[in-house]
Amino acid sequence: MHRLMAFALALFLVAPTLGKTALGQVVYGTPGSPSGTMTIQGDQLPAPPQKFGGKIAETAPKSKPYWSPRVVPPKGAPNVLLIMTDDSGFGVPSTFGGVIPTPALDRIASQGLRYTNFHSTALCSPTRAALITGRNHHSVGFGVVAEQATGFPGYDSIIERDKATIGRILKDNGYRTSWFGKDHNTPAFQASQDGPFDQWPIGMGFEYFYGFVGGDANQWEPNLFRNTTQIYPFQGKPGWNLTTAMADDAIDYMNRINALAPDQPFFIYYVPGGTHAPHHPTPEWIDKISKLHLFDKGWNALREQIFENQKKLGVIPANAKLSPWPDDLLKKWDALSDDEKKLFIRQVDVFAAYVAYTDHEIGRVIQAVEDLGKLDNTLIIYINGDNGTSSEGTLSGTPNEVAMFNGVDVPVADQLKYFYEAWGTDKTYNHMAVPWAWAFDTPFPWTKQIASHLGGVRQGMAISWPKVIKDKGGLRHQFHHVIDIVPTILEATRIKQPKMVDGIKQSPIEGVSMAYTFDARNAKAPSTHKTQYFEMMGDRALYHEGWMASTKVMRPPWDVAAVPTDPMTFPWELYNLNTDWTQCTDVAAKYPEKLKQMQALFMQEAKKYQVLPLDTSMVTRAITPRPSITEGRSVFTWTRPLTGTPNGDAPSILNASYNFKAEVDIPQGGAEGMLITQGGRFAGYGFYLLKNKPVFLWNLVDLKRVKWEGPELTPGKHVLEFDFKYDGLGMGTLAFNNFSGIGRGGTGVLKVDGTAVATQQMERTLPFILQWDESLDVGSDTLTGVNDADYQPPFPFTGTINKITLTIDRPKLSPEDKKKLAAAQRNNKASE
Repeated sequence: MHRLMAFALALFLVAPTLGKTALGQVVYGTPGSPSGTMTIQGDQLPAPPQKFGGKIAETAPKSKPYWSPRVVPPKGAPNVLLIMTDDSGFGVPSTFGGVIPTPALDRIASQGLRYTNFHSTALCSPTRAALITGRNHHSVGFGVVAEQATGFPGYDSIIERDKATIGRILKDNGYRTSWFGKDHNTPAFQASQDGPFDQWPIGMGFEYFYGFVGGDANQWEPNLFRNTTQIYPFQGKPGWNLTTAMADDAIDYMNRINALAPDQPFFIYYVPGGTHAPHHPTPEWIDKISKLHLFDKGWNALREQIFENQKKLGVIPANAKLSPWPDDLLKKWDALSDDEKKLFIRQVDVFAAYVAYTDHEIGRVIQAVEDLGKLDNTLIIYINGDNGTSSEGTLSGTPNEVAMFNGVDVPVADQLKYFYEAWGTDKTYNHMAVPWAWAFDTPFPWTKQIASHLGGVRQGMAISWPKVIKDKGGLRHQFHHVIDIVPTILEATRIKQPKMVDGIKQSPIEGVSMAYTFDARNAKAPSTHKTQYFEMMGDRALYHEGWMASTKVMRPPWDVAAVPTDPMTFPWELYNLNTDWTQCTDVAAKYPEKLKQMQALFMQEAKKYQVLPLDTSMVTRAITPRPSITEGRSVFTWTRPLTGTPNGDAPSILNASYNFKAEVDIPQGGAEGMLITQGGRFAGYGFYLLKNKPVFLWNLVDLKRVKWEGPELTPGKHVLEFDFKYDGLGMGTLAFNNFSGIGRGGTGVLKVDGTAVATQQMERTLPFILQWDESLDVGSDTLTGVNDADYQPPFPFTGTINKITLTIDRPKLSPEDKKKLAAAQRNNKASE
């Protein structure tokens, strides 16, 4: 305890003497003058209004003016740069034994500390919600990603107002706060121009936002926002890439803040899209990494190499074991054909290029801090990955991640023939084969999505703060979790958690500060984080004082369409991480009583933190009804162009019959352009005029396009219709764990003024999702188009849209249907 007190005192002494406690209110300068500033006690945010300290008489000359002091952070409070990359496991960066060069992360580690026992939640937006609130992800509504939200408190994707973010706390204490990159914490059903915006970054305490909303983004043509306005800086700029543009914007922001107020501390939350799929580095980086031939010996040899590097660096114990290769799930490299090896090396070269490119641009941001002369008093936290490396690319990889989430595998031969040279360009939405992901999580088992095993949750992290951390290059092995970052920042800035925000009593922060580890004397101190639960889609674990009880993995992450099972039937394993760093040896049979204690403790934590009810469903949750602006409606009307309505707020026509009716005026000389579209190059539909001919087109995950085309139109008014009759039973079958009702075929009819001009049957339709980083557009097509051969965005309609009406007829199960499905469900359970 004396060490913790000594370090707290050292932090306090970083700042000049304040004359009063750093947590109390302190006024600087002449009270009432325009230059007066103050720190606040911080129990209540925003701080209560100051009493007028001047004098008011009948006339101004007899009165004395008084300005309320401007709120500033405590004297000497550091700038904070919080960085986190995406979908990157422990063995990816060179900083933690990987073969991919990450000099920016290396720099922070060499100037500060390297943390080897730090943990995520196993999935994107849950980790991010925990990171910015200091609470467990279920506590703040993010039991799963935003797109899978369900109507339970731990899963509704809403950060309630009793859980203010670190952005809000620092902003009200006088920091300038900003967010660059991925925002995966806005509910998918609140992401449109209609708002509300309280769950957007600017509504959660971040004064400036430059990034994208959702799980991932095309880095060449992203769904990019500045605050709440969609912007298109890439238009007319070949080679533009968000990874560089985002660093440019952050550097501009820092310089702007510095020019206006050089002494103003900033908090920057910097979270690029790299290295989540699609893997979109620039050609220069692909060429640079490919020439290194890092992966020619394959994924098994890569694991061995990373493992040895990790021992040399000391980021794993010298006696650690390499977790076994899952022979029952994944092929070994030597068993592959030459074509497979060629393709898979291309996939991983592009991934590695994306890693290196992302780290390089982060390095530019860090260098900009130094160029401003602010590095010495800047707390930089660089977390490698928000979960383990992603294995969502299928066993063979995919040129289109949207295809994978619709259950479509692209054969190796087709990938080589059609996509090999284009891999990583704007023509692909690419992801690599699963075994690479497993290798990049070395030395641990499993990958992203798996909360029960360390490959899904162990993240490398480095922290530097030159003014305070003197143990440069030091290693820290204490157990910690993303919920510990907020309390660490608060301790470093000497700002307390508020008791009230906007009149709402705040729930306690659930993490603990890691600031004690900054002191070299505490390098081997026991961890202050004793117990931590993990849960993701029914897969779960409990860590307690060096022991970890884990459920056996019952669904590989790449099996997105698996039928949900009862999570209470999952078998459990037990690991003593004190002696088994890499979670290799299951000792459940040896310590049955210990396992029972751990299981009981998990349920205790689950009830405490809103983890229940457990739910093992995965992709089916993506099409669960939610309280969006379209819910409960079957008729939608547009009378003027409107672009940028995201999927979560747009009507879905999947697994249903529907009718589009466009009432238009065609000028003399004809017209062309988009009437209505949803999705883009990698999945979606479009209803448009091409050279004055009506066209309706379905893009089936960029592998097939089904097209209806009519005759040229005469000038004047016309009614253009596309009517589709769906043959399946619809989404209702999912309630019986039955997929038979979705993804079925149907018949589409294109009509002009009531007359059928083209009729065609579709054998299959998309069952789950359109391209998620695109939107529904009326009157033009933003971002990518659904058919490059026909047009290039924005493809505005050159006639006049009077009205477009969409009518959806969703199938309803009959009593007889329900009876049959229930019987089939009982039979399936009996046969298990």
